[in-house]
Amino acid sequence: MQRTKANISYLAETEEIAKFAKALGHPTRIKIIKHLSSQTYCHTSQLLDFLPLAQSTVSQHLKELKDAGLINGEINPPKVKYCINKENWQKAKKLFCEFFDIDLMDNSCNI
Repeated sequence: MQRTKANISYLAETEEIAKFAKALGHPTRIKIIKHLSSQTYCHTSQLLDFLPLAQSTVSQHLKELKDAGLINGEINPPKVKYCINKENWQKAKKLFCEFFDIDLMDNSCNI
């Protein structure tokens, strides 16, 4: 039987770490997370002052981080207040630590 993308299943943890990795896979999103980590919360307008990007671009990056569960956004019209989702941040940290703790010393590739 030929394997297709549709019939491959992964552990929930594998899918979760991939979701977090994808969300963190852009330098702007890393900058946003670093900025938010030093704040209690931040409004979109403050991020626009911090990042030299269009509002629509920043909003898209915020959406990716929010969809992955790494940040929360609270709407207080006309502003949106963002902060790091501490519970999911700890979950991501645990998953990445476990992943990077894999010992590859016995499986070295000598190409």
